[in-house]
Amino acid sequence: MRSVHVNLPGVSYEISIEAGLLARAGEALKQVTKSPKAGIITDSHVGELHLQALENSLNSAGIQTICAMIPAGEQHKTLMMLMPVYDQFLEARFERSIPVIALGGGVVGDMAGFVAATILRGVPFVQIPTTLLAMVDASVGGKTSVDHPVGKNLIGAFHQPIAVLIDPQTLATLPADEMHNGLAECIKHDLIRDAGSFATLQEKISAALELDMDVLSELIAHNVAIKAKVVEADPFEKSERAHLNFGHTFGHAIESVSKFAYSHGQSVALGMCAASFVSHKLGYIDSAELGQIVSTIRRAELPVCGLKMDLETVIETMGYDKKVKDGRLRLVLLEKIGRAVIRDDVPRGLIREGLESIR
Repeated sequence: MRSVHVNLPGVSYEISIEAGLLARAGEALKQVTKSPKAGIITDSHVGELHLQALENSLNSAGIQTICAMIPAGEQHKTLMMLMPVYDQFLEARFERSIPVIALGGGVVGDMAGFVAATILRGVPFVQIPTTLLAMVDASVGGKTSVDHPVGKNLIGAFHQPIAVLIDPQTLATLPADEMHNGLAECIKHDLIRDAGSFATLQEKISAALELDMDVLSELIAHNVAIKAKVVEADPFEKSERAHLNFGHTFGHAIESVSKFAYSHGQSVALGMCAASFVSHKLGYIDSAELGQIVSTIRRAELPVCGLKMDLETVIETMGYDKKVKDGRLRLVLLEKIGRAVIRDDVPRGLIREGLESIR
């Protein structure tokens, strides 16, 4: 088993990574809670695939389960969709000692985490991510949220899990597109923190797409470690943690304007290309580095161009980004491969050029 320890003020937890871990989730949960009950939140897709295995494991460990099912898809990531979950848990006499378990991808993790952060003013939270995107990004760091018509993730709270259990075998049930989405975050992590790993990432991408479990376990552990270090340095996204949003200011706007026709991974891929172009135009990275970034994103079978939407609408939507401060849009750019920088003085014209570069 690979593990990454996250140590934050007042809270610490282990991220465990091992093939077959889902079937032993009950044993793992008993190590972090004495509650004889657990609430599970999953969606209609993941529930059919993995819910029975999780419930069997928890029941075998003497833990009773209360399961809430939500519709699958980002379009359902709203407060209204959570009301039946609150109803179900409260009617079952939920208590503050009972953990909420997220079983699913990033959307499920965000929504279940928000429930855990708010029901009874906060209960324990456990992440069991089943997509590569959730494993390497969304399940680590305690960000929980739902969307608002104005933009993504604008209603939420920080609520750290007590444990993260990652079973790479669940990736074998994923559509290919979901693997590509997760690789977008792997690329991002190396671009902002590890130039050496980025140099060899293209080889790992091929093996990951072939579902080599050893490579996937190593890749997940590497990315989790990067994110954990950033989160430890900046738990509430006051400064350094904003670097994790490289490509996301462009990407979240693309995702929202497209009404989620572009997936999160596709949107972030396009956003990283646009942000890299702006970084190049500002003199940070050279044309060869820009080409290497675009080539790596393409190797992950993610889009690098072809954006078809009104650019002014995208720019306007970017203005609602959570990183806006004093009315100024803060862009995460690359000072060089492996090092991010935040700029709040990028001209609107250059932002538009960045978007033009991915048309």
